[in-house]
Amino acid sequence: MSGTLVIFVKAPIAGRVKTRLGADIGMARAAMLFRLMTAQTIAAASNGPWRTVIAIDPPAAVAEYGALWPPRFERLIQSKGDLGRRMTDAFRRAPRGPAVIIGADAPGLRAVHIRRAFSALAGNDAVFGPAADGGYWLIGFSGRRVAAGLFDRVRWSSEHALADTRANLPESWRVAELECLRDIDDSRDLEALGFDAIRRSTARL
Repeated sequence: MSGTLVIFVKAPIAGRVKTRLGADIGMARAAMLFRLMTAQTIAAASNGPWRTVIAIDPPAAVAEYGALWPPRFERLIQSKGDLGRRMTDAFRRAPRGPAVIIGADAPGLRAVHIRRAFSALAGNDAVFGPAADGGYWLIGFSGRRVAAGLFDRVRWSSEHALADTRANLPESWRVAELECLRDIDDSRDLEALGFDAIRRSTARL
């Protein structure tokens, strides 16, 4: 199994990440939780034969937060624009062959999910990891180029994000879906995942 895994990360700056969650539990606590989830995601990504790339935002974060991201992994700076534009750029910069992008806010993500994604791309053109809120925690393509207009008119941060993206794929493409995971956007997601212990651990912040 080979391919490229790109992890989209942000610097864990209070008030800049997980702001919906921060409105519920406090911005500092939300940033700390995001930092923990990022570390967990990178740990999962470390257990596989794929090439791992850390896609960082904002560019200045490398100097201050670079120690959070293992130096053995290649790094790139996320391009400007909305999420669709940034993912398009990351896919186009990836080497030839299967490529998968994940975020860092789905605490249920394990190495086995990444393995399943690359396995699915052996017989499909695209793969998605659907999220419980209608978005997706993973997107990947086989050796094909990103379809033109793939992310046009996608309603990001809504229950329509996955459906909108799938609707933009060529009709002839074979598409696989992995199991549904829950990402963390607000306190309801924390409660659904039983994250009370983590909430308490950050209460002092």
